[in-house]
Amino acid sequence: MFYRRKFYIVKNEFIEIFNKHFNETNLPNQIKYGARLIGRWMIPNDEITTEVFAIWEYDSFEKYREIEANVRSDKEYLNRINKWYEKNGGRDNVFKKYILEVRNEELKSTVK
Repeated sequence: MFYRRKFYIVKNEFIEIFNKHFNETNLPNQIKYGARLIGRWMIPNDEITTEVFAIWEYDSFEKYREIEANVRSDKEYLNRINKWYEKNGGRDNVFKKYILEVRNEELKSTVK
């Protein structure tokens, strides 16, 4: 199995919009291509930001790469993503104003 953690630091004023986008756009598309969501959580980071992270499971690293390639080549999905960015002032604006940090990390088990 291959596990990854997708991690964000998001301005509190944008959390509701961000979570709705995940549930309505990103999650269905990931699942459509075979990704398995273990869970998605958020915790306060400081007075103005929140940490949001999801843990995903894949059969292997190769399967993860295949799923990501399918997600990134789905024209209908990309169109929805672009419209969402436009609605929120453009991609650059979203990452300057609202989503302050993003990490995509492989998780390694400590259990033998």
